[in-house]
Amino acid sequence: MQLPEPVQKLIDAFSRLPGIGPKTASRLAFYLLRTTDDTAPALAEALQALKANTSLCRVCFNITLSDREICEICDDPRRDRSVICVVEEPLDVFALERTGGYSGLYHVLHGVLSPIEGIGVDDLRIQELLDRLKENVTEIILATNPSMEGDATAMYLGRRLAGSKVRVTRLARGLPVGGDLEYADQNTLKRALDGRQTLERG
Repeated sequence: MQLPEPVQKLIDAFSRLPGIGPKTASRLAFYLLRTTDDTAPALAEALQALKANTSLCRVCFNITLSDREICEICDDPRRDRSVICVVEEPLDVFALERTGGYSGLYHVLHGVLSPIEGIGVDDLRIQELLDRLKENVTEIILATNPSMEGDATAMYLGRRLAGSKVRVTRLARGLPVGGDLEYADQNTLKRALDGRQTLERG
């Protein structure tokens, strides 16, 4: 027996989300199907608003409201503009901000180098990062995730920055290998920030 097309389409849509397999997608779809409150309409409205009312900061590429060209962090005069922390995704910015231990700026790559997935240098915001070195930057903190792809991206950035006078550091290994910043607790992230080390430029 085949599921009705609208139900199957919703399951397929949920299945494309990270961390959601076919069983979870089916449970979510059938939950929304049987719920009698306004959960389904509210979800649909939130999804539409997500795309309509958000955009990327033109400086750091973090998410911001669509009516702002620059995010709140880049626009804050109290931030240390000589330090830029490079992260993979906007979620990593929020994870680091929760520590309360960092007062510089950010740069969001929107991914990592991954030849297997076809993600190369031109697919990331790397050139935009290099362009920001003209802004009296003295330190770049490479805060990519401690994974094979994250390490490869950090090594690549280290080589690209080798000709500059900018100090290049990497988060200390207080973070679990293979883990994501967004799941790390505040103390672990703060220790990783405080214990960052200068990156070897081979």
